[in-house]
Amino acid sequence: MVKLRLKRCGRKQRAVYRIVAIDVRSRREGRDLRKVGFYDPINNQTHLNVPAILYFLDKGAQPTGTVHDISKKAGVFTQLSLNQMKFD
Repeated sequence: MVKLRLKRCGRKQRAVYRIVAIDVRSRREGRDLRKVGFYDPINNQTHLNVPAILYFLDKGAQPTGTVHDISKKAGVFTQLSLNQMKFD
């Protein structure tokens, strides 16, 4: 099973996170399948590769709680529902 989750980068007391698609059995800093975004909680910046996120969600990937909240703020799930309506 694949999850969309945060991977910690940066230095001490200055964490930034990559949003990655990764196998559930891998550890937090393990090898990821693909990098799909970036999140900086200190400066409150996000950069998302929306087509890649939609691809993994369509294939059955489950986002973690934090990634779900970040994606929801960016409007990824509205685009996902629009894509599903288009194919129905």
